Amino acid sequence: MMQTKSSEHGCCGHEHGHSHGKEFDLKQEVLAVAVPMVLFILGLIFYDFLHNTAFSIGEYLVFAPAYLLSGWTVLKTAGRNILQGRIFDENFLMTIATLGAIAIHEIPEAVAVMLFFRVGELFQDFSVNRSRKSIKSLLEVRPDKANLKVNGDLKQVAPETVAIGDEILVKPGEKIPLDGEIIQGSSQVDTSALTGESVPRGVEVGETVLAGTINKSGVLTIIVTKLFNDSSIAKILDLVENASSKKAPTEKFITRFARYYTPVVVFLSLAVAIFPPLFIPGETAAQWVYRALVLLVISCPCGLVISIPLGYFGGVGGAAKKGILVKGSTFLDALTQVETVVFDKTGTLTKGVFRVNRVIPTSGFEEKELLKIAAKIESQSNHPVAKSILSAYGNVDTSDVSEYQEIAGCGVKAKIDNKIVIAGNERLLHRENIKHDAFTLEGTVVHLAVDGFYAGRIIIADEIKDDAIQAIRNLKKLGIKQIAMLTGDNQAIAKTVAQNLGINSYQAELLPEDKVAAIETFLSKTAKNKKVVFVGDGINDTPVIARADIGIAMGAFGSDAAIETADVVLMTDSPGKVAEAIQVGKKTYQIVWQNIILAMLIKGLFILLGIFGIATLWEAVFADVGVALLAIINASRVLRSKGVGSRQ
Repeated sequence: MMQTKSSEHGCCGHEHGHSHGKEFDLKQEVLAVAVPMVLFILGLIFYDFLHNTAFSIGEYLVFAPAYLLSGWTVLKTAGRNILQGRIFDENFLMTIATLGAIAIHEIPEAVAVMLFFRVGELFQDFSVNRSRKSIKSLLEVRPDKANLKVNGDLKQVAPETVAIGDEILVKPGEKIPLDGEIIQGSSQVDTSALTGESVPRGVEVGETVLAGTINKSGVLTIIVTKLFNDSSIAKILDLVENASSKKAPTEKFITRFARYYTPVVVFLSLAVAIFPPLFIPGETAAQWVYRALVLLVISCPCGLVISIPLGYFGGVGGAAKKGILVKGSTFLDALTQVETVVFDKTGTLTKGVFRVNRVIPTSGFEEKELLKIAAKIESQSNHPVAKSILSAYGNVDTSDVSEYQEIAGCGVKAKIDNKIVIAGNERLLHRENIKHDAFTLEGTVVHLAVDGFYAGRIIIADEIKDDAIQAIRNLKKLGIKQIAMLTGDNQAIAKTVAQNLGINSYQAELLPEDKVAAIETFLSKTAKNKKVVFVGDGINDTPVIARADIGIAMGAFGSDAAIETADVVLMTDSPGKVAEAIQVGKKTYQIVWQNIILAMLIKGLFILLGIFGIATLWEAVFADVGVALLAIINASRVLRSKGVGSRQ
């Protein structure tokens, strides 16, 4: 995922981590450091003897191999980058500093610079590899087999080969390989790999289960509803694998900064080596060349270049472990600037699980007859309200239903037994000029009319999600100034939900295009350095999700279009995750800037010490490696599950 390549970071061509392109092998890396380390220690023990041999040949015979073994990667990369026109990078600094030390016959210090830099690299590689593993653990939820039912027998096949409508069997302890609906059995399902929730969820016939979750107890027979490439787990894998493709402004700033910083350091070191001996009486060239070499080593921007992408990488990975998928570090930064959060209502703040509460017929219709008409006309709709009506009535014969059409934002219209029937909201009644008595709305209402005459209404109840109230409170605690709700539902229901949740503003009876216009208004009233978030789940929310500064989709049962359009996907369908996502962004941003300030202060101090001759090459390399390691240890904090999403 995160690769600190020279093409990405023009400042630092050093290929951090010898694990690029191959798996990190700790034993191999330790051995590669141990051999030159042994030579170096032997050289120091017998230094007086080696130094006093003819032309110091013994010194070169021991220290030269140690130098080449520990510094070959740096030397090779520096040479290649120079040939490609990328001169001013970390490798160049290390190369001229150590070759300069050899030129003034400070060979042990030249070896020390390369060797301890290599040791620092080893720790860096280890930290990066550990961070990668935290992401890789998420990728391991990918199912590798499916038990396909073929003519009553079971056949183990790859999930990619299973078609929609096929039946699969999932035994206890197995991963569910594809999204589908349970047609037989009940069980407890571990969803932690996708949602971060540790408590298993009970499932039974008729419920949807997602690929990548683990069947804990009973045997389940599932009818597949999505191909593997369209399943939840495939989309998650794609999101995680590509999450680092969009750089945060802070990353871009550091890349630009180091591009100018490195040549400035080189020319400053050159000035330190040349001018003091010319203008200060009694000063020697060797003394100031040595100080210039110290300055070069201290100035290496290694800590910044590796720790900042690692900080964002950790933020994306830590969020993913808690069921929050952030599509790039740029959105982690954006989450720190959120001022306004706007929610969709149905399926986002409310459960979207509708149940028929009351059937109120008029014009001589009976309750059962009105419900039957409603079930017939709603039989071809996938809307939750339609499903609740079908569930309340049961199986219905639709052979006499024809000329079915959906009217966006209003309802449906069809012919039933050659009679024109409409079912929908009050807006649909006005559109079709249906006369009706005034009444008080008590919930989500489906009005019905037959051949132009009002036939009655069905009242549907929806419930507020369990954590919705706490979610709004948490956002307020985070300092979110404005929390709003947009819904296509009627004013009375919107008002009730908003009051129950403590939401300070709402707009009701909105068509999809009206929601976009509402978001445009919020955007126009928001300061340039602040962000507007929209949280939704349905396909009708896709335009609004795309238009907001940050679009957040409910991923577990949200529409594919909303998930693909969103910048952040919440795998639990929990509105409480919105506050957690903002917390992750703030913590990551805080850690990244701690690293920047830490590196700048320490390097600035040692640069001054180096110029005045107080710091030696030994201290310089310890300062450089130390800064890098401190920054990496700090960056890795965001990966800890306890730290992510909690108030710090």
